[in-house]
Amino acid sequence: MDDHLFLSCNRLGRCVVSQYLKGILQFRLYILLKDVLNFDIFLKGRDEMALITPEQYERSLRQRKNLRIFMDGQKVKDIFDNPNIRTVIEANKASYQWALDPTSQEIMTAISPLTNDRVNRYLYICRSREDLVAKAMAGTFAAERLGTCIYRCPGLDAFHTLASTTWEMEKNLGAEYHSRFIKYLRWVQENDLVISGALTEPRGDRKKRALDWPDPYLSLKVVEKRSDGLVVRGAKINISGAFAAHEMVVLPQSAKKKGEEDYALAFGIPTDTEGLTYICQYSPYSAEREKAGDIYELGNPLFGQRETSMVVFDNVFVPWQRVFHMGEVEYSIKFVERFAKTHRMTCGGTCKVGFMNLIIGACKLLQEYKGLEKAQHINDELTEMVVLRETGRACGLASANLGREEPEGSGVFLPDELMGNVSKLNICDAFWRVMALAGDIGGGLIVTLPSLKELKNPETKKYVEEFLGFGSEVPHRAYFESDEASPELDSRTAWGGDMARGRPGHGSEDHDSKDRRL
Repeated sequence: MDDHLFLSCNRLGRCVVSQYLKGILQFRLYILLKDVLNFDIFLKGRDEMALITPEQYERSLRQRKNLRIFMDGQKVKDIFDNPNIRTVIEANKASYQWALDPTSQEIMTAISPLTNDRVNRYLYICRSREDLVAKAMAGTFAAERLGTCIYRCPGLDAFHTLASTTWEMEKNLGAEYHSRFIKYLRWVQENDLVISGALTEPRGDRKKRALDWPDPYLSLKVVEKRSDGLVVRGAKINISGAFAAHEMVVLPQSAKKKGEEDYALAFGIPTDTEGLTYICQYSPYSAEREKAGDIYELGNPLFGQRETSMVVFDNVFVPWQRVFHMGEVEYSIKFVERFAKTHRMTCGGTCKVGFMNLIIGACKLLQEYKGLEKAQHINDELTEMVVLRETGRACGLASANLGREEPEGSGVFLPDELMGNVSKLNICDAFWRVMALAGDIGGGLIVTLPSLKELKNPETKKYVEEFLGFGSEVPHRAYFESDEASPELDSRTAWGGDMARGRPGHGSEDHDSKDRRL
């Protein structure tokens, strides 16, 4: 193995772990401060900024009404007490804190031309290639500090396609969609809101058009047009964290043809609009979090796994001033394509890169913990992981650096379509390969470790400390209870979930399992 490459791998791994720990420590310091002091007094010029604090975000969620959320067959009475939903709220709170932190404010905020004020990066429309690069860097920054979904990128990517396509529609058709959207965007920025993006739908037989399905509402559809707005019915599925957002922006999922005008829809509504119902995902990881007496026994204690839901629209009213696309079937595909190229850069070239940073850092730590720094096969695997990670990063940055104004004159910059698709296709295999290599380095104990509760059990504690310490000089109890236990490498909350999460958001092509050593 090349010495320079080995040293790079070594330094990168240790750097990722240290930066991850730094982020967690900063966040915990903030939590401590806000419990003891009124944190708002430290925000100089608060009245001059649109940015709000994490506490203000949480208080704003408590003001919502008519919120119908179901999980594991029961209605969720209090989202703040639900341990799974709570992880989404904490992830969003972190994004607010990063925007206020002087050490991360430049990467997590930008100056909006609409407000002439600093706004959260997740509400800012890119106006140059440099903005696209900054967007990519922010995605990796968030992913490697959360170890799970940031939840805000689908809404941001939806904003890009809305800004681009409504401008074109207003220019070509004379419709006032763009003026509506800009007014909506300004209001969102001024109030520093969390926006969820919703595209994916159940749909019926893919060989048939929507009009030929036995159930016409398998794709979101207009039920009634009124003088004051629309009434819609249908559902969106696999929607990340919508129940913890203020607003939900809805786009069409697929191209529409003549006769399908009632399916050609884009709009934004509050997440507590009457008629909305959220039916949440539920998995063994969800059950484990509910059962855990102490969240720090879980692999990613604060931010958990990615949480999604099916969002049901049961005769939901949408005022005209919030409608950005209605019936212009020739433009539906542009909403889809422009969202896809933007979101594929995000998922394929930024957030999965951040996850891989955590995985590589954890694997390097495991290598050192086991005294295997000179094991050639492990160094080769770490090298391969670094190459896969940097290839993903390169694809994302290439997509940003080759981006262009689209359409010309709109002022909206979107990533390069080819490199956005390459980002997606590359990461679909690369992320799974990195997980497989991590499993090889971690060994069988990654999936067979006993509960951390055994370290508190007087009958088993001494055995666990002796035989699962492997004779290392590192205090094993301190290690297992520290932040160095990576959220991406603890099988009990992340392993299987992340293997699956390597796919959503950017495609699910057939996967060749050859040469996967798990």
